[in-house]
Amino acid sequence: MNYRELADTGVFVSELCLGTMTFGGRGQIWEMMGGLEQKGVDGLVHGALDAGINFVDTANVYATGESETLLGKALAGRRHDVVLATKVRGRMGPGPNQVGLSRLHILHEIEASLKRLGTDYVDLYQIHRFDVLTSIEDTLRTLDDLVRSGKVRYIGCSNLAAWQLMKALAVSRERGLERFKCTQSYYSLAGRELEREMMPLLKDQGLGLLVWSPLAGGFLSGKFTRNSGDEAARRATFDFPPVNKEKGFDILDVAKAIADRHTVSVAQIALAWILANSAVTSVIIGARKPSQLEDNLKAIDVKLSAEDLKALDDASKLAPEYPAWMEMLGTDRRPGERRY
Repeated sequence: MNYRELADTGVFVSELCLGTMTFGGRGQIWEMMGGLEQKGVDGLVHGALDAGINFVDTANVYATGESETLLGKALAGRRHDVVLATKVRGRMGPGPNQVGLSRLHILHEIEASLKRLGTDYVDLYQIHRFDVLTSIEDTLRTLDDLVRSGKVRYIGCSNLAAWQLMKALAVSRERGLERFKCTQSYYSLAGRELEREMMPLLKDQGLGLLVWSPLAGGFLSGKFTRNSGDEAARRATFDFPPVNKEKGFDILDVAKAIADRHTVSVAQIALAWILANSAVTSVIIGARKPSQLEDNLKAIDVKLSAEDLKALDDASKLAPEYPAWMEMLGTDRRPGERRY
């Protein structure tokens, strides 16, 4: 396993992170995600740790807390072997204050998460999405208090727009509050929108990038073709994240040819392409079966050539949008001027 520094924290995390959305099965969506019970969870967690993964990500909303509970039990006796991350923001009950990023909700949810996880601190606490109803300063001040109390080591965000993240960083700087160290965002060969605004921001501000759904909800697993699909796969019943299927199958054609040359799976090619990006800190992989985990773990050994990377880039690249096509003109660029 290889390890990369999480922003400027001095903390190193495995370049593959174990995601836990498949743990537990309360509610229709979570049953489709995986519905794993304790025995299956134990097998995946212990297999990941034995393979060198030291980074595990969950969220309070996954299976309405059940994922955290199952993970906490699986980590019993090995808690200090991992950098443990969880999230807050989603609805955890029917009440008007059981959702969001208010001080009230965050302080309640951190205690609930710690209890479920069987620990007295979380290494990385992330806001799951932006909350337009709550002052970002109130949210950051609450997170700052949690870091100062020792219940949280570092803070991060997830699913924010670039302007929202930059606003949060500016507030932290102005008020002397703990700042986000990373974002957890969707990125894949079939979804490269992150490159437009967020990746330049992360490079400029020195933040880490944790990638979720690197296989585009299973679309890039190799199980789907133009003429067939895996009826047992999650995407067959829960088509998320959204994918441009016509372009996506063109990408899969290229990935399949490269996978055949390397004698590896299409999923390993899709993961290796992301790992080749220096902006990426860690890629979150989820699994329902040990065989899926084992296949994904092999991605760290796949070395894509410059020709492989170009072929994948060409098949999946974004269409230029304003103001990007103005930047591409380059007529007034100075010697040594940096481009993202």
